[in-house]
Amino acid sequence: MTRIRRAAVAAVFTLVLPLPAVTAGTALAAPALSAAAASDPYALRPELPRPTGPHAVGREILHLVDTHRQDPWVPSAGPRQLMVSMYYPARPGTGGPAPYMTVEAAQDMLQLKLPGTTIPAEAVSGTRTWARSDARPEHGRFPLVMLSPGFTMPRTELTSLAEDLASHGYVVALVDHTYENSGTTFPDGQTLTCAICDTPPDGGPGVIAQSRANDVSFVIDELTSRHRPAWQYARMIDSRRIGMAGHSLGGDAAVTTMAADKRVRAGVNLDGTMFAPVPAAGLGGRPFLLVSHDQGGAEDPTWTSGWANLDGWKRWLIVAGSNHASFTDVPVLSEALGIPEPPGTTLSAQRSVQLTRTYVRAFFDLHLRGIPEPVLDGPSAANPEVSFHP
Repeated sequence: MTRIRRAAVAAVFTLVLPLPAVTAGTALAAPALSAAAASDPYALRPELPRPTGPHAVGREILHLVDTHRQDPWVPSAGPRQLMVSMYYPARPGTGGPAPYMTVEAAQDMLQLKLPGTTIPAEAVSGTRTWARSDARPEHGRFPLVMLSPGFTMPRTELTSLAEDLASHGYVVALVDHTYENSGTTFPDGQTLTCAICDTPPDGGPGVIAQSRANDVSFVIDELTSRHRPAWQYARMIDSRRIGMAGHSLGGDAAVTTMAADKRVRAGVNLDGTMFAPVPAAGLGGRPFLLVSHDQGGAEDPTWTSGWANLDGWKRWLIVAGSNHASFTDVPVLSEALGIPEPPGTTLSAQRSVQLTRTYVRAFFDLHLRGIPEPVLDGPSAANPEVSFHP
């Protein structure tokens, strides 16, 4: 592996939960727990910000198997299997509380991100959400947004964004990319951990992003099939209006997915280095949004070159006081669990979620619904943290 490639791989493998520049295998000092928290694992339980839209939110979890593709990371596992959380506009007062994640997946995440921590897994798995499991759906057809999390992170890191989009009238498919994160729990109770976190595949992160594009296109196939869709409420999906957003490597995967799948009409990259570059020929004029943390005035060179190749409507936003994880649930979890933010982070957890929701939703409202969104036209007094790249 060349020196340049080692640096690229190290960048994408940087962990986002423990903060200051920690990489895989590095132990951190765990936050001290009070006696009450030690005896009651739910005493530290985080709570996600309430969704801001008019709809109640339902959630259903799907187990999908791609019988036409062998798992790229563990071939002995057989066909590629994925877990997908579906969020959708629901009827108020129906369904039951939707757990954040399984205890086993939470334990695996804590072990990977905070080796030796005494934080109980139940404190994370019990995070308060606003979606309701198996809630009855609203009538109507809605745009579909695909969400892809960062490398090593479970799909739950984008829950607050998924819930908010659903509350504003979107169907959201939040995809776990098996063997690429700390742990994915399947219906049989087995939790599969990361197979490529310590030993990256040949080709590095770009190959992973390409594989994710295959995952996402397969999920779209399953959700929009005219004959036997994989989801019981597939009738809610307007297959002519599909978008995708992702964090970190998931943002890179939004590029690779759009390059390969013209059904995805609009994309968002939340702070992800584009190891799989924007094609020189562009994305067929389709719109794309880049959202970056403040890197001290430096630019990610893959964004500079990618920006030049984007050939449709485009915006590049820079959020002052943020860090790589600010566009996920991580700040909310960290604040509740007593984990310090990286040096230089001045954006609060609540504000991080608010800004991410605002700009991602505005982008999809504009490009999947045709609703004018002045917040995307330039800097605003209401959001002084957000600047626009020229």
